[in-house]
Amino acid sequence: MTLNGFELTAILFAFGLTTLAGLSTGIGGFMAFFTKHTNKKFLTAALGFAAGVMIYISFVELLANEAFDMAPSKLVAVAAFFGGILLAIIVDNLIPEFDNPHELHTVEEVEEFIEETKDESSPIHDAGELHRTGIFSALAIFLHNFPEGLITFLAALYDPLLGITIAIAIAIHNIPEGIAVSMPLYYASGSRKKGLLYSFLAGCAEPIGAFVGFWLLLPFLSGPEDPAFGIVFGAVAGIMVYVALDELLPAAEKYGEHHLSIYGLILGMFIMAVSLLMLG
Repeated sequence: MTLNGFELTAILFAFGLTTLAGLSTGIGGFMAFFTKHTNKKFLTAALGFAAGVMIYISFVELLANEAFDMAPSKLVAVAAFFGGILLAIIVDNLIPEFDNPHELHTVEEVEEFIEETKDESSPIHDAGELHRTGIFSALAIFLHNFPEGLITFLAALYDPLLGITIAIAIAIHNIPEGIAVSMPLYYASGSRKKGLLYSFLAGCAEPIGAFVGFWLLLPFLSGPEDPAFGIVFGAVAGIMVYVALDELLPAAEKYGEHHLSIYGLILGMFIMAVSLLMLG
């Protein structure tokens, strides 16, 4: 069974993969509740690795291969690339700093923020305000993750291996977002279940973004070989490069040693290079 040239099994696989990547925000919720301290070395290397994967895929695979080959022209592909960056910048600037998922936080930082809110001199010092902070964080991350869901879905629909790779990178960078959602809600309500629930709900934006975006784009797509995919992948490459440079690498530096983040970055690029050569 097909839908505009797309196999139903491929659509279901892409949607399931996107859902798993999105719900990794729940991992951050679990880390916040069941660990005393953030494992900064692990997050440093992991975020550096995710950045390396995103950067290498964006330039070598999505832009240089898919976008240049499939778009009406290289000029259109390049325009789509910078258009994706511009879209990411707009979304980034629409979200307040603390609640912005690009401003990642450790468990310790969130706890310090919670302690500050208990001070009566603080503008946020009661449970109600704290609860609203957590809810707003969840909504902000929900909006931020919406386009990422479409990125993962379209990549998996076009090439399952490419989709899996992008899903892993996005899942890694979703973990700190879960911390930013779950901790304020837990301290406001005393309920770990509520904190975990909202950290998972924030990640639901990705499958929703995939579903809505796919149905909006479906009339313009006639199958995996449609030239429109070249434009889409150009924009996807731009978004991922911006996320890697603006979010992942600064967060990796913040969480731990400089060299560890670079080693993770290089390892991510190396593994992607080897994988593409072996499967190319």
